[in-house]
Amino acid sequence: MGGIAAARLGQRAQVLPLNLPLFDSPEPTYSVSLLCGEIRDILSEAFGAVWVAGEAQRVKLSTRGHLYFELIEKGRSDDIVGRLEAVIWKTDLLRLRKVLGATGQEIADGVMLRCRAAIDFYAPGGRLQLTVKDVDPVFSLGHLERRRRETLASLEAAGLLERNRALRFADLPLRVALITSDGSAAYHDFLSGLTESGYGFQVLFFHAAVQGKEAEREIVSALGALAGLDLDAVVLIRGGGSRSDLAVFDGRAVAEAVARSPFPVLSGLGHEIDQSIVDLVAHTALKTPTKVAEFLIERIARQEQRLIDAERRLIREAEEPLRRARESIGRAERGIALGRMRLAAASRRLDEIARTLAGFARGVLRVAGRRRRAAETALVQAAPVRLARAEARRSGVAERTVSGAKGRLREVTARLQGLERLCASLGPERTLERGFGITRDAAGRLVRDPAQVSPGTLLSTRLARGTLVSRAEEP
Repeated sequence: MGGIAAARLGQRAQVLPLNLPLFDSPEPTYSVSLLCGEIRDILSEAFGAVWVAGEAQRVKLSTRGHLYFELIEKGRSDDIVGRLEAVIWKTDLLRLRKVLGATGQEIADGVMLRCRAAIDFYAPGGRLQLTVKDVDPVFSLGHLERRRRETLASLEAAGLLERNRALRFADLPLRVALITSDGSAAYHDFLSGLTESGYGFQVLFFHAAVQGKEAEREIVSALGALAGLDLDAVVLIRGGGSRSDLAVFDGRAVAEAVARSPFPVLSGLGHEIDQSIVDLVAHTALKTPTKVAEFLIERIARQEQRLIDAERRLIREAEEPLRRARESIGRAERGIALGRMRLAAASRRLDEIARTLAGFARGVLRVAGRRRRAAETALVQAAPVRLARAEARRSGVAERTVSGAKGRLREVTARLQGLERLCASLGPERTLERGFGITRDAAGRLVRDPAQVSPGTLLSTRLARGTLVSRAEEP
């Protein structure tokens, strides 16, 4: 290239521009524009179309639709060892965006590019400029994947891949720190979901850019500011984007800050296919900000349902003894009612027997009276001896009649007494006679369980021979 440049300079140096004054000189003299033209021609001839690789920086879209950026190379200490200005004209940019978009990429700050470009010397600005015609999408993907593998290996070696996932996640995660861009769609979607749930979430918001050159510093700073706070979880979200937009979440600084967070981190970065390194080190990775909100709400809802189920179970367990007691009382009441019915029936039978016996006795007495009178008449008519014999027979009959009536009365009386004893044994008084008592509170309610009364409650206890008034003390 040096020989070509020397030859061209030697040939063009023989002619001076007409607008320069003539003066004597042993060497040729160029005007600035002429020299700039020479440089441009030499560069165009030497570098008509070359592939150049570097990192895009200061990417800016002009009002006319042209994309301007710098292509840089960094050294081992991260200092810039080379820099070239570059431009993609509007027509080429529309085509290249489709090519990169097919792989989820775009030209942004920090993206490694392999560009096919022509080298142009811009005379009015006195600077070199790459005119990019093509971009290799495979190169950018390969660089991203290589950097991703290196970051994952580094995190694994440091024991950080599972660190955050090992933290215990609260059963009721109501105190949440939110890290995202203020006013973004992700911000509104997440907070709207929590608000509509009706649960008492407390959200502490930290603004951080989620793409661009400030994103890494602001996200790491926000995660570092959480130390010492009373939180249940940290939410890191954004509303999706290309692989280039999400590059910050593949960086080691953000991934390490997430892994070292003292609180479980939930990520929702809005991408449906690929997982970022932040997703891999976070406690729980979800697809979108809305999914993160739903995850928190569902966890609270599950605990609420468990509480409702426990309440129902306790109510059932508490009501079962009461139900059994009510059934026992019902059976006792039915037994008492049956005893009363039997006692009433026995009383009626006794009354009937007594009436029957009284009628029988009256009939016997009437017959005896008639016989006595007939005997008296016979005796009056007969001799005194017959009167004496008749009198003797009458006396015997009367004695037998009375004796039979007394025996029947004793039998009926014995049955009546047996029934009275049965009724007495079935009545509550008999139970009281055995030493039991019936206790009621001041409102007259039966006391069956010490838990029904509190210390100092006035109680009355019915005993067999009176009522005892007492006051409850500590059990």
